Amino acid sequence: MFGFGADKTRMITPQEALPGRSHALATAETHAISGRPLKSTVPEGMEEAMFGMGCFWGVERIFWQTEGLWLTMVGYAGGFTPNPTYEEVCTGKTGHNEVVRVIFDPAQISYEALLRKFWEGHDPTQGMRQGNDRGTQYRSGIYCYSDVQKAVAEASRDAYAARLREAGHGAITTEILPAPEFYFAEDYHQQYLHKNPRGYCGIGGTGVTCPIGLTA
Repeated sequence: MFGFGADKTRMITPQEALPGRSHALATAETHAISGRPLKSTVPEGMEEAMFGMGCFWGVERIFWQTEGLWLTMVGYAGGFTPNPTYEEVCTGKTGHNEVVRVIFDPAQISYEALLRKFWEGHDPTQGMRQGNDRGTQYRSGIYCYSDVQKAVAEASRDAYAARLREAGHGAITTEILPAPEFYFAEDYHQQYLHKNPRGYCGIGGTGVTCPIGLTA
């Protein structure tokens, strides 16, 4: 059922995807750190962003520790299976990525500064893996909520690619796409490393500084 022996680094087709379900999975009611409702709408004057950088436990910690972030949450996006479970995503048969969705105050932090956190927080040259975590669910991705975000993300990719080449790294494999539907991950994944401070975190950057957002 869960694709034992399957090549989890190969992106599946919609026809291969698990069927999923019509109802949303149960998740946490509130953010474990801020206490804000996890399913809050975006407040007036704030914006949202979504990133995939590998295991979402460590990625979410990067962002909840960033000043100007109003809310963070983890989930699944970019695939084909509606309302997937974590176990289903881990089979490689949903097409989904492990993602972090954030709501931020642009008066306190710019989208460019968030992109700098993104680029420096993982290795965007590794294709369908991040470190020892292998599979399509660990791919690098920026999921944009506007044409402006997409343009800024693409410009940041090009700027960072030049820095990476200078440092001897390979080509960036990050996908930059319009934001797909976001499916909340289960309760225990939300703010996982706050609840389990010694828990696993498989992400790590290249050590190469991103040239955007430096003055934000």
